[in-house]
Amino acid sequence: MPPTSSSSAQAARQALADRLRELRLDANLSARQLSAAAGWHEAKTSRIENAKKAPSEQDIRRWCEACRVPGLVPELIAVMRAVDSTWLEWQRAERTGLKHLNVQVRDLYERTSLFRVYSPTFVPGPVQTENTIRAILTSVRKRRRIAVDDVEAAVAERVDRQDSLFSRGGHRFHIILEQAALGMQIGGPAVQAGQLRRLLEVQRLPAVSLGIVPSDTNRSERQWGVEMFFMFDDAQVSVELVSGFLNVTAPTEIAMYAETFVGLSELAVYGKAAASLISEALRDLNV
Repeated sequence: MPPTSSSSAQAARQALADRLRELRLDANLSARQLSAAAGWHEAKTSRIENAKKAPSEQDIRRWCEACRVPGLVPELIAVMRAVDSTWLEWQRAERTGLKHLNVQVRDLYERTSLFRVYSPTFVPGPVQTENTIRAILTSVRKRRRIAVDDVEAAVAERVDRQDSLFSRGGHRFHIILEQAALGMQIGGPAVQAGQLRRLLEVQRLPAVSLGIVPSDTNRSERQWGVEMFFMFDDAQVSVELVSGFLNVTAPTEIAMYAETFVGLSELAVYGKAAASLISEALRDLNV
């Protein structure tokens, strides 16, 4: 896992490293002795214990064998996989295509009661039209050079998930967009026009609160725009970055995102004022 600015990612990685070091000490092994038993250089042991290198599953097996605790292998591999999920590069996440990543998050979406989403650039997934989803995933596949072409399967999965969330009830959506997101075209003017019409429809739904931060808002002493993020109740925040995505689970960090969301929501306009901005963007498309 590459270095990130998130203490959630680093703390999870360090906790695993500390656990491995404790196993070595409990086994009364020096770093040199463990390294010899595992069959690698002592420097590797140091990097693992200082959380500078993420261990592989094979590394964990050899570590546990050297420490004479083979029964801990399944538990520690499960912990390692959880650490890996804190930060995941797009290249790794999408190496087998786009559908499986959408399938993996379905359970998280379905058990979430309150979605809070902030997007500075484009209309986010929960309220995207099928054409917008297809245009985005097609662009993602081309831009990230994904070899597997399962765009249509991924589109079908996302549309079905969205239909399920809105039809089953029990889910609420608070979505905040920057006004610039209304003009971001992915798929061309016709696709964006359909997307804007969809926004006018969903903002009238009881389960949806749609706020738009006007572009002329003075932010000199108020909340600035930040990266796009999704909040799943108070359990997790997912942040989409250029090289991958970060899953934040530390309560202190989730609280920071919640506070930021409140600040952004106070800048946004809702109801008729939001509909007016959407209609303005729709007229500008002239389609």
